[in-house]
Amino acid sequence: MTSERGARRTQDERSSAMRERLLDATVDCLVEYGYAGTTVTRIAERAGVTRGAQVHHYRTKDDLVMAAVTHLAGQSAEFGWTQIAGIADSADPVGDLLDILWEMHKGPTFTATVELWVAARTDDELRRHVAAVEPVLLAILRDEADRNGVANVTDDPAAAALLEAVFTAMDAIRGLLISAWHLPVRQRNARWRRARERLRVIFPPTDEVRTLIAGATIGAPGG
Repeated sequence: MTSERGARRTQDERSSAMRERLLDATVDCLVEYGYAGTTVTRIAERAGVTRGAQVHHYRTKDDLVMAAVTHLAGQSAEFGWTQIAGIADSADPVGDLLDILWEMHKGPTFTATVELWVAARTDDELRRHVAAVEPVLLAILRDEADRNGVANVTDDPAAAALLEAVFTAMDAIRGLLISAWHLPVRQRNARWRRARERLRVIFPPTDEVRTLIAGATIGAPGG
């Protein structure tokens, strides 16, 4: 019995590792080839698995790309909470919070997501898939909030105001990154520094932000 359980755990671990490779390979392909150039054959080759093994875990290309983006979004949310928890004692929590949001959007998750947004504009089936991802991402944010001992945002108007500022800043960051992809890193960073100073004005007072970050109520959006 012990041997069977051990073998079953080993198989589960192998399956989990294979799914991880497939998801990472999918994001790599989206970044390198774009959505149109991302094929299940390329994904399987990049992941080092057979086509049959890929189909066993994810039946279609859209299943793969949605799972990959959702998976990395969860990692990004976890990273964000970890970083935010460390700035409660900062002399400039608003500035640090803005910088964390900026860093969270500079990786492959955002690049892959933009590829899906653009492709979904003219692909009805993909658009339905992309729309289905949003509730999943909100659930991830709620789970991360729960894991960090954070209360519901609706319990505190100040927390709601902070969250609105965060999401407005995220909208600005996404627009900035998309419009500045063609620029050298130095110029992108210069634009961010300019935007960062302008975005400060939409946030609650520094002491209030520090108190909220320290463990009061930042929650996930209500939808």
